[in-house]
Amino acid sequence: MNGSDDPIRGLVGSLLKELGEDPGRDGLERTPDRVARSMRYLTQGYALDPARTLNEARFDVSYDEMVLVKDIEFYSLCEHHLLPFFGRAHVAYVPDGHVVGLSKIPRLVEIFARRLQVQERMTTEIADTIDRVLAPKGVGVVLEARHLCMMMRGIQQQNNFAITSAMRGEFQQDPKTRAEFMNLIRHRTDGLP
Repeated sequence: MNGSDDPIRGLVGSLLKELGEDPGRDGLERTPDRVARSMRYLTQGYALDPARTLNEARFDVSYDEMVLVKDIEFYSLCEHHLLPFFGRAHVAYVPDGHVVGLSKIPRLVEIFARRLQVQERMTTEIADTIDRVLAPKGVGVVLEARHLCMMMRGIQQQNNFAITSAMRGEFQQDPKTRAEFMNLIRHRTDGLP
């Protein structure tokens, strides 16, 4: 979409005026274009199909131990205030005849992060998609995040973070599987080559 035709550009110009600014002044003249491009990028997850992403790298493999991808960085926008929240995702599953290329797990997290979100829904969307596409024996997802809507406004707490989890199958039913997952995500891997 041509920047001058983007409706977000016009909305940002109107917003700047409502805030008491002059959108034509030096420093703000190109801000509506920049914000429009930024918002399109930050919400590109709406145009991507998470199930298709996983299916593109789904393989039949007879492996039945936990697969874990941890410390996946993500950046999202809170749907309540359009302020960022960011953190790390830890995603694991126990295959039942099918695995997915490891890089697809961070890509899945990215797809859901690049939508207007609440952390709780994002956590369950990741778990439910893996559960539906791979039909594993179990899925575990934990998200840890800092929310600028809590840091910059409202309660204005600087040192807290939110943790959400979604457990399916063995991760929910078997305490040993759940404990293994939680222990593995606590284990720091700093210093790996």
